[in-house]
Amino acid sequence: MRGHARIVVVLLIAAVAALPASVALAQQPEATLEGRAVLPADTFAEGPPSGTKLEEETKGGRTPPFESQPVGGISAVLEAGNGEFQAMPDNGFGKKGNSSDFQLRTYRISPDFETANGGSGEISVGEFVQLRDPNGYVPFEITNEDSEDRLLTGADFDVEAVRRDPRGDLWFGEEFGPFLLHTDATGRVLEAPIPLPNVKSPENPTLETGEEPNLATSKGFEGMAISEDGTTLYPMLEGALEDDQEASRRYVYEFDLGSKSYTGERWQYRVEAPDNSIGDFTALGGSRFLVIERDNEQGEEAGFKKVYEVDLGSTNTGGFLAKREVLDLLSIRDPYRISEPGREGDIGLGDPFSFPFQTIESVLPLGDGRLLLLNDNNYPLSAGRNPDQPDDTEAIIVRTGALSPSPTEMPGTGGPPLLVLIGPVLAIVGAAWVIVLAVAVRRSP
Repeated sequence: MRGHARIVVVLLIAAVAALPASVALAQQPEATLEGRAVLPADTFAEGPPSGTKLEEETKGGRTPPFESQPVGGISAVLEAGNGEFQAMPDNGFGKKGNSSDFQLRTYRISPDFETANGGSGEISVGEFVQLRDPNGYVPFEITNEDSEDRLLTGADFDVEAVRRDPRGDLWFGEEFGPFLLHTDATGRVLEAPIPLPNVKSPENPTLETGEEPNLATSKGFEGMAISEDGTTLYPMLEGALEDDQEASRRYVYEFDLGSKSYTGERWQYRVEAPDNSIGDFTALGGSRFLVIERDNEQGEEAGFKKVYEVDLGSTNTGGFLAKREVLDLLSIRDPYRISEPGREGDIGLGDPFSFPFQTIESVLPLGDGRLLLLNDNNYPLSAGRNPDQPDDTEAIIVRTGALSPSPTEMPGTGGPPLLVLIGPVLAIVGAAWVIVLAVAVRRSP
C-alpha cells in the first residue's frame, strides 16, 4: 500500500505542476530582441520649412524652424512588401496650433535590421504619399484652403492610425474629431471625414457655440485594426470619455466598410491605471487583437509599456475584454547584444533591452511569434533613450512565446486556438486519473 501511495503522490505532483507551467508561460513570457534598426532623429524629407510655431523646449539643442519636413513621429505602420513598410507620422508637433506647417504623409521605409547574423541597423526612407483634398470633400476650413492641391497638415487632422482596405484605399483614424478619413492609395481624400457619433474633442471643428466636448484633447482614435477579411474597422479611443464614471475604460468601436457606418457595436477595455493610454490596436488573427498600453513617462521614469492580447469574444465578469500580457517592452532579452554599443548616456541597451519611450504607437505581427514595433519620437521633444538627445526612431523585432498561434482556430468560437489548450487539457485529464487511482488504492485491502 505504501508503494502505491508513493506512486500516487508522485503522479499527482507531476500532473498539478503541468498546469501551472502552462499558465505561467502565458503570464510571464520571455521575449527576445531579434532585430533593431534606427532612423536618426535629424532625418528630413523634401518640403517646406516646419516648426515655425514650435514653442516647446526641444532636446539636444535642436532649434526650430527646420528647413524641411521631419521624418519621425511614427504612429502607425503597414507592410509594403519585400521587407519594406509604409510608416505614418502623426500630426507633427503634437498640437493643432503648432503643426500647420507639418504635412501629413506616409513614408516607405526599408529597415536593414541588425541581427545576430549581421545587418547594418539602418533605415532608409523612400517615396512618400501626401494626404490632400483637391476635390474639397473636407467640409470645414483647412490650412491650405485656397490652394489647388489643398495639402493636409497637422493643424487639419491628427492622424494616429492607418489601415489599407482590399481595394488599396487608406483609412486613417484621427484624434481631432475623432474622425475616420478615407483616401485612395495616393493620399487623395475620397469623401467627407466620418465622425464618431455623439463624441467630440475640444479640437473638433464642428463644435457648435456653447457645445461641450466629451473627449479630452489628444484622446481620440489612437489605434485602429482592420478585420482579416478587410470588411470591418475597429477604431479605439486612447482615453476615457469625460462623462464616464469608469476612468479606466477605453472603447473599441466597429465600423462597417461596406455601408461606411458604425454598427453600434462596441467593446470595453480596462487599462491598468486610469492615466494609462492606448498606443495601438492591431489585428492578430480571427477575433484576436493586440493592444499597446503605456504610461506617459520616458527614460528612467518609464514604468509601464506593455502589449496585451485580447479576444473580442472573451470578456471578464465586468464585461471588459479579457487581457493577456504578451510583451513587457521594458524587459526584453538581448542575448546577442544587438542593441549595443550605444552613445554615452544611453539607457536600456544590452541584456536586458528596454524600449523606454514616452509614446510607442506601432505594432505589427510578422508571424512565428514575432512583432515589429516602432516608437513615436515626437521630434524634437522626447528624450527617452538619452536625456541629452532627441529620440531616434527605432524599429525592433521581438519574438515572444506568449502569442496565441495563428493557425487552427477552434471552429465557430473565435476563441483560443486549439494548440494553446492541449497542454492544460492533458494536465487536467492526468490529474483526474490520478485522483481516480488514489481513491482505488485507498479502498484496496
